[in-house]
Amino acid sequence: MGKFEIKDNFYLDGKPFRVISGSIHYFRVVPEYWRDRLEKLRAMGCNTVESYIPWNMHEPQKGEFCFKGMLDLVRFVRLAQELGLWVILRPSPYICAEWELGGLPAWLLREDNMRLRAYYEPFLRHVREYYDVLLPMITPLQITEGGPVILMQAENEYGYYGDDTRYMEAIRDMMLERGVTVPLITSDGPFEEALGCGAVEGAHPTGNFGSRTKERFGVLAPYAKSGPLMCAEFWVGWFDHWGNGGHMHGNPDSPQDLDDMLAMGHVNIYMFEGGTNFGFMNGSNYYDELTPDVTSYDYDALLTEAGDITPKYKAFQDVIGRYAPLPEVTFSTPVRRRAYGELAVSERVGLLESLDALCTPVTDTFPVCMEKCGQSYGYILYHSELRKEKNIERIRLWGANDRANIFVDKKPLAVLYDRELTGEYDVSAGRVKKAEDVNAPAGEGQERRHAPVTFEAGAPIDILVENMGRVNFGPLMERQRKGIEGCVQINGHMHYNWTMYPLPLDNIAALDFSGGYTPGLPAFYRFTLDVDEAADTFLELPGWGKGCVFLNGFNLGRFWEIGPQKRLYIPAPLLEQGKNEIVVFETEGKAGGKLVFCDEPDIG
Repeated sequence: MGKFEIKDNFYLDGKPFRVISGSIHYFRVVPEYWRDRLEKLRAMGCNTVESYIPWNMHEPQKGEFCFKGMLDLVRFVRLAQELGLWVILRPSPYICAEWELGGLPAWLLREDNMRLRAYYEPFLRHVREYYDVLLPMITPLQITEGGPVILMQAENEYGYYGDDTRYMEAIRDMMLERGVTVPLITSDGPFEEALGCGAVEGAHPTGNFGSRTKERFGVLAPYAKSGPLMCAEFWVGWFDHWGNGGHMHGNPDSPQDLDDMLAMGHVNIYMFEGGTNFGFMNGSNYYDELTPDVTSYDYDALLTEAGDITPKYKAFQDVIGRYAPLPEVTFSTPVRRRAYGELAVSERVGLLESLDALCTPVTDTFPVCMEKCGQSYGYILYHSELRKEKNIERIRLWGANDRANIFVDKKPLAVLYDRELTGEYDVSAGRVKKAEDVNAPAGEGQERRHAPVTFEAGAPIDILVENMGRVNFGPLMERQRKGIEGCVQINGHMHYNWTMYPLPLDNIAALDFSGGYTPGLPAFYRFTLDVDEAADTFLELPGWGKGCVFLNGFNLGRFWEIGPQKRLYIPAPLLEQGKNEIVVFETEGKAGGKLVFCDEPDIG
């Protein structure tokens, strides 16, 4: 049994201890590569590894828990211990991390009036019930129990979000009551108000920042009082969002900032390796517009998304070597790469022809949002029939998030994204009306360019809405119900009687590729890859529009022609020797017809 204390410094078994840590999110890396990444962390000179714990992955449905495979947290921590690393765990209900809803489960939003990250009893009750399962799993991993965990985080960047001290005290007390004995920390931006709002008695404050170490530590010092200074997230890079124009890079002076941190205090490098937002788990930010994160979480980190050592790694290793011995580490996991060449599509089937195979529909007078249909991620399709309308001149989706493909009589009508969903789409103008056009007298405003859409009575209207990744930061987190929560307004009146088809796409094996196909509409495309030796590879989709890719049923993540990411990372352990099934779901009617497997990434 050991002891880790916070006094004027960090102390391990009574001796001063410098925390030199790096972030690896176990849930963003296939478990077969955990050892490789941890060995590289140790070889760089780090003595500690840090990870968030994503509540939404461990409790995907209320009361249903998962701690297997990529989510085997205990195995990850024990492996770190085996390799001589200490561990910092961040089991706060909210993690941010550019992760879907900041790690909070989407099912929280099924409840009307749900409030997040505040002293609100319905939210706190769910946290308690989660902690009743999680904490008994991780408290035996504490140093006081012979494990490697030396610190835990009570809440994450709360000072950026709110100032509810009662909530912070409740989270702290939940952890203590369930057996947490290692010191607690908070982490907030290096600003007085953030540090003040995020503080709670009994948790040591730390800062999150990526530059200007001496200045930032100067702001943190009064809050740390006589205790150690620590940057709990030293941002060495940044994340990419779709359409941002190119891969983001970090502070070029980060080695000097690291030197300053180690001279003055302690550090956790964020990220040591970023990993991948597999599936639909990327988060989004929202300031002036929605900016959903790409599938790669490369982060311009010290290791690439695929685990390659970068020049930045070498520079950091040189700095760390001035403060700590650099151990001799043999990398024991073989990691190979291969370009498997091109594949042509073998089969295809339309989405509209596959609805009954993929889901059980929900019917209602009104459109029902994704969460109320029992769904968290993916897509949802709204279907109805146009029996009283003679044509469509205008259409508006009220309370819709995030991106809607609208089809009338099985023909594309419009694609509305983000702020376009707050306005009325004018079919004649081919765009969402500008504010100045809405009340313009007849004949004024935008000149007509298109005729209204006409159809026979009973023609179908289908609206495919995609959850692009819930916002993971700020007040908009409480307004992240996806699909359509309000109504569909056609030519000024509300259209009723809808059938909802939830499409989490977690059952791709149910597809029947003999079901029919219409070019130009959303569809699934099947490929077969023969593998004689499994190796890491990167999937490119030339000529394809937007969608997601499944390998042997595993969701590799999203693609979008706008970039910056152009290739999806496929770790070798996801491939099987022999035949591998790849299914591409494409929503824009832009199917390139082939896939290309490369041995290098292309993230812009």
